[in-house]
This record gives sequence, C-alpha cells and structure tokens, in this order.
Amino acid sequence: MSMYLLYESSSGYGLFEAHGLDEIGQNTEAVRSSVSDLDRFGRVVQLTAFHPSESALDALNQINAVSEGYMSDELRSFLELNLPKVKEGKTPKFSLGVSEPKIGSCIFEATKIPCQSNEFVHELLRGVRQHFPRFIKDLKSGDLEKAQLGLAHSYSRAKVKFNVNRVDNMVIQAIFLLDTLDKDINSFAMRVREWYSWHFPELVKIVNDNYLYARVSKVIEDKSKLSEEHIPMLTEILGDEDKAKEVVEAGKASMGQDLSPVDLINVQSFAQRVMDLADYRKKLYDYLVAKMSDIAPNLAALIGEMVGARLISHAGSLTNLAKCPSSTLQILGAEKALFRALKTRGNTPKYGLIFHSSFIGRASAKNKGRIARYLANKCSVASRIDCFADSSTTAFGEKLREQVEERLEFYDKGVAPRKNVDVMKEVLESLEKKDEGEAKAVEASEKKKKKEKRKTEDKDEEEEEGEKSKKKKKKSKAVEEELTKDNGHSKKKKKKKTKSQDDE
Repeated sequence: MSMYLLYESSSGYGLFEAHGLDEIGQNTEAVRSSVSDLDRFGRVVQLTAFHPSESALDALNQINAVSEGYMSDELRSFLELNLPKVKEGKTPKFSLGVSEPKIGSCIFEATKIPCQSNEFVHELLRGVRQHFPRFIKDLKSGDLEKAQLGLAHSYSRAKVKFNVNRVDNMVIQAIFLLDTLDKDINSFAMRVREWYSWHFPELVKIVNDNYLYARVSKVIEDKSKLSEEHIPMLTEILGDEDKAKEVVEAGKASMGQDLSPVDLINVQSFAQRVMDLADYRKKLYDYLVAKMSDIAPNLAALIGEMVGARLISHAGSLTNLAKCPSSTLQILGAEKALFRALKTRGNTPKYGLIFHSSFIGRASAKNKGRIARYLANKCSVASRIDCFADSSTTAFGEKLREQVEERLEFYDKGVAPRKNVDVMKEVLESLEKKDEGEAKAVEASEKKKKKEKRKTEDKDEEEEEGEKSKKKKKKSKAVEEELTKDNGHSKKKKKKKTKSQDDE
C-alpha cells in the first residue's frame, strides 16, 4: 500500500508520495537516520503536487481551518485532483499521512480516504519540513522564512483578537485588583485610625467601620472646634443622630493631644485618599458584576459574582474552568493542603475557593463535604453552559441554585429533591416559550411597521392624486377663461362689423 503525505506550509499545501518504504522499514529510528540525508530521503519521498496560497489572507484562513480540524474547499479539491481516484464500493490502495489527527478524521469523513497520524508519519513530515525549500524549484531563498514570519504574526494576532473566552481576562484582572484594593484599603484605613487616634482616641470605639471613620475624621478635622453645628453632617454620615451626639460629647472631653495645622492637613489628605480608594473599589465591584453577567451569567447566578470570578481567575480562563471535572473544581484553591495531605497521607481537603459560598456555611458540619461536592458539580455544569452556549441567559444558573437549595433541605429535613433531568427540561421548555414569544412579538412589530408604511404610502398617493386633480382643475379653469376671452373678442368683432355695415 502506497502512502501520500500532506504537508501544510505557510506558502501552501504540498502533497508528497512516499514509496520504497521497505528500504528503510516502518521504523522511526531508521527514518530519523535517513531524514538528514537529502539524497537518501529524496529517493523515498517525492513531490506530487503543490498548491500555493493566493494571498496572506488565504494562507491565514487555511491554517485556521487546519488548526480547528476543518477541511476547507481548497484542500478538498486539491486532494481529489491529485490523489488516485477510488471507485465506489472498493477500498483505496493508498493512505494519507497527516500531522493532526483532527484534520485526518475530517478528511476521512468527507472523502473516505484513510488517514494516518503516528510517529512514523511525523518523522517523514519532519524530513519534508527540513528539505521543503529544495522540493519547490521556484522558491527563492528567504521567501519561505518571510512567509512563515508573516503568517505567524497574523495567526497570533487573529488568536488574540478572537478570544474564545469572551474577554474573561478582564474579569481576572478585575478580581486581582479587587483583592489588592481590599488589602491596601484595610492597611491604609488602619493607618488613618492610628494616626488620628493621637488627636481623638475616643472616636475609635464609637465608629468601628474604616470607611466611615475616614469620612468622620475628614468632617471633624480639629476636635477643639467640634460643636453642635456638626451634628447634622455627622448624622448624614453615620446614619444615627445618637452616635453623632456621642461623637460631639466625646470630642469635648477628649484626652487626645493637639495637632499642628500642618499635621492635621496631612491626616486629612490621607483620609481623603482612603475615601477615594474605597469609592473606586465600589465602582470596580459594579464593573465586575456587569462583566460576570455578560461572560458567566449562570455561574454568577449560582455561586455569586465574587466566588465565580475567583474560580475563573484561578483556573486561568472560563474555558479552562469548563474543562475541569467537578472533583478538581471542588478543591480549586486548596492545592497546598491537597499536596500536604498526599505527602503526609492525611485527610484531603473538602473544598477550596467554593468555601466562600453561602451554601457551605449554611450546611451542618457533617454535611459540608457533601454539599461542597454537589455544589462543585453544579458549578462545573454552569461553567460549561456559559462557555459553550451561543446565547447568554441566567435561567440555568437560577435553576441550579434552586437544586442546591433543595439539596440543603434534603440534608436538614429529608425532603426529596427534584431530578436534574426534570429541572433541565423545565428550563429548556421555558426558554423555548420565551423564544416563541419573542418571535411573535418581532412578527407583530414587523406587521405594525408594514401597516404604517402602507398607510403612509396611501396617504402620499392620495395627496399626489389631490395635487394632480387640483392642477387639472386649474388648467381647466385657465382653458375656460381663455375660451371666454376668445368668445368675447369674437362677439365684439362681430358687433363692429354689423355697425360698419349699417353705417354703409
């Protein structure tokens, strides 16, 4: 059985025939030794046909098709023209060696040509790649390298632009920044409390929240100037008039030392910076919530935006998270504890990042591991729906959340939960009804638009007809007036003639 080799290069497709393989044997070591010698390799592998790419864009489209395991029309016509034709009902007496098993299975499904992709074929293709410029006669030195460099740039650029992960790297950056901001705001707020406590130490016990403390210190400034006039402003910040009065009373009897105006200015400016950071943190959180509703709506509806974003960030992308089995997702974030347990032969961790979900906190101690396993299963399903679904919807995530709630009730009260098949059928039916309703609404709106267009067209036609009838009436009036004038002139002439005749 003869073998053909399909080689995809940056300059086009090449088809090579490998004959006399018995000389080197079906042995990868023998092929490796013969690849480096062009004379020996050239006797075994010879060029059959070459299909050059029409342009750089065509080369990019072809290499994209090959990488995705899809056979383009150009490749199909190239193979059908240059490979031996096989009669219907007969097995082909040749095979095609390819580098990727995906493209090989696609070629076999479309053309019934048997394809091979093993170490032996890879070694042969490695030799073809090494000596490819010498097989193509019209190829100049340096042209192939330029084509490879240009195609590599365009391919990588297209991959960066066409992000399968739906720009989930923005979520990864946002959650990293949120964690960093939480640490920084906490440490900066503690520094404000410690710094301002030298001046007003009693305020720490009254106001516990860091953000409110920074705002109150910004309003008070110097405690010696604190009076009842500050109560409305403090009430607006603290939300409690009694606390505001307590702050004013504590300021009058404070044991803190006085600060110079320069020190107070520095404290106030630092407190303002902390407030600005806290405000930016709120805006960033809103941005993350909006992004998660676009990228992973079902995962966000199931486990929350923060925990879902942390899972995506830890996995690297939404696609990587979707590829993870539920057992991996369950302990995602607890890798150190897992390897420590494996090393010491202790108990492995039951949960990782999903511990921050409210479901595990609500479960009893003996059921925490069970609910973590069940929640990881549902998170895996939700991430796969978000990654591979064409349209984004939160219906699946809401139903999965209901299933987790039912499982919690089952562990606590023994109420039997619904089956997953029934729940998914309900979701699909509701989505179908929703799509039908939307389609009907679109049809109704289109009908209304058509009716309105017809009405406007009828009105325009009526107006045009009215204008035409008015113009006709004007013309008929003008003609009648001209006729009456002509008749008057003729009558006058007749009268003059009769008068002249009577005179004669």
